[in-house]
Amino acid sequence: MIDSICDMAWETANSAEMMRIAKAYHYFSIQFRENLEIACQLHPHDRMLKALYDGECATDNLSPWPGITAVDERLNHDEFVRRLLLLGTVEDEEYLSQIGRLYLNRVRRMDTGARAASIASYEDGGLARVFSAMLRGRSWQGPGPQAFKFFLEQHIRFDTDDDVGGHASLARHLHSERGALPLWTAFRDLLFAAVPKLVP
Repeated sequence: MIDSICDMAWETANSAEMMRIAKAYHYFSIQFRENLEIACQLHPHDRMLKALYDGECATDNLSPWPGITAVDERLNHDEFVRRLLLLGTVEDEEYLSQIGRLYLNRVRRMDTGARAASIASYEDGGLARVFSAMLRGRSWQGPGPQAFKFFLEQHIRFDTDDDVGGHASLARHLHSERGALPLWTAFRDLLFAAVPKLVP
């Protein structure tokens, strides 16, 4: 499923299409935060999850960025994406909002254990692969696309850092027999709906 996302024709995406992807990704980022909150609730004494939460929510690790965050400003990563969407025009914004809301409704009906376990799948290599694929986009002109590119690059750094405190090392101990496949499938479907021309 991750391969199917990585195999999308990202190299053909222009700046306007990357803003559409950023709009869709905003909804993914909301469910990521919600899933992490669920994981923390299920494992209230897990210090690694608490450290991961601190690195994803109310954090200054994306500050500063022009027009979005001030020096040392702390915010959730989904709020960073929401703000970058205000820096430019997003084509078909109402349609993208509609499919985003449908995506969130789909995810919120899923098993909470699987949602919590998805964090390991996302952080321990999955999202780094997807973000690297997205960075094949051919055009990043304008403040919105530039901010999204920064967001992707920083997250690859967060997730691939093998030192203590790297996001992968903080999440990979989570596991579930139920797996994260339904969440990845929902994400793929959201991206495919957002920019159909990228579907291989």
